Amino acid sequence: MSENKKASNLRQAVDFGALVAFMGSYAFLRFFKGQESSEALISATWVLVGASLIALIAGWLLEKRLAPLPLFSGLFALVFGTLTIFFHDPNLLKIKITVQNLALSAILLGSLAFNKAAFKYLLGSAFNLTDAGWKGLTLRYGLFFLTVAIVNEVIWRTQTDDFWVAFRGGLWMASAAFGIWQVFFIMKHLVKDEDEAKDA
Repeated sequence: MSENKKASNLRQAVDFGALVAFMGSYAFLRFFKGQESSEALISATWVLVGASLIALIAGWLLEKRLAPLPLFSGLFALVFGTLTIFFHDPNLLKIKITVQNLALSAILLGSLAFNKAAFKYLLGSAFNLTDAGWKGLTLRYGLFFLTVAIVNEVIWRTQTDDFWVAFRGGLWMASAAFGIWQVFFIMKHLVKDEDEAKDA
């Protein structure tokens, strides 16, 4: 395994750790300390903000750069987490997922309107795809992020805080499953060595 791959895997583990720390602190405060759900959510946000900051620093130290997608999500967590704590309003943390995913969806789907594939620039040099592959992946993730934003809006407005926190963990698993599903599409559209040779 290359050093870049190892660094990327470690960074993803750190990112996942931030979510686990947030959910774990909420569960502890809510069910062991007996805090009201809104208070537990705000208190757990301190952990989320700290963990997100650590994830950004770890990403820089491990990869010597801040990859666009982790940077994007990390900054959203820091900004909306800080606003949640400052205004003492857990709804600000909940709408973070909506705003973040709507922004990503607008960037990706909007780029297709200009015959571009923004996902190529967000992923950088992760892999080399054909133009059709990049556009297809951009469309798929654009629609996925839009769906996440809509589902999050429905859930946080109609369900309890406990349910929303559980949904937050389920969303990570759904995102991972969606990413695994895209591997088949990516493999189909990978640029082969002989194709690169022809273009040279």
